[in-house]
Amino acid sequence: MLGLLVIIIVSWVLLHLIEKKNIDVLGIVPSFKSLGQFALGFLVISIIVLLNIFFETQILNVEWESKTIDYAIFFNAFLYHLKSALTEDLVFRGAILYILINRLGAKWGVLISALCFGIYHVFSYGMASDRIVPILYVIIITGFTGYVWAYTFYKTKSIMMGLGFHLGVNLINACFFESQPYGELIFTEVSRINISEWNNFLFLIFKGLFPSIFTLIFIKYLLKSS
Repeated sequence: MLGLLVIIIVSWVLLHLIEKKNIDVLGIVPSFKSLGQFALGFLVISIIVLLNIFFETQILNVEWESKTIDYAIFFNAFLYHLKSALTEDLVFRGAILYILINRLGAKWGVLISALCFGIYHVFSYGMASDRIVPILYVIIITGFTGYVWAYTFYKTKSIMMGLGFHLGVNLINACFFESQPYGELIFTEVSRINISEWNNFLFLIFKGLFPSIFTLIFIKYLLKSS
């Protein structure tokens, strides 16, 4: 929590010194509109992630075993992922992105944010010493995700819908898959079939890109229809 507070203070200082703006330009101050954006983002990405898990279940014939839900642990997991997502969003899609967009333009600001987000995950996943192919995979997949969420910030003028996306991805996946410190909150994987290395590579590409592609389609449709 202290780290998050420091990031908020640094964000306020950067915006005040460089752009002569207050932190409310990030759309982070709670309001009916911002909370609505957050809720919509969370709902939409939850559906997309569940579809992705459904496809994985069908393609790899995954068998799941349901667990008794510990609501206290689930609530703690929600708070943990909310704090984690907000911290990363303030760093990669907060004051620095706002400044980059104003100084370099939206195209370069969003691309730089996306690249930094992708590289960050190489280190956060502990993959810095891995082979080049897995590293490139992580940079491309998480970088594209970062691009979509940064683009969302640029178009909505708010951090909140992207935060809803981020929380939804992390929390829904934690309901099914192993994750630290909270994972397999509702289901545990019992078995899955093995497929060839090439087919598995293609599947991982699909699994990694599908949520972000459909999130981007949703954002473009939402903005077009609004």
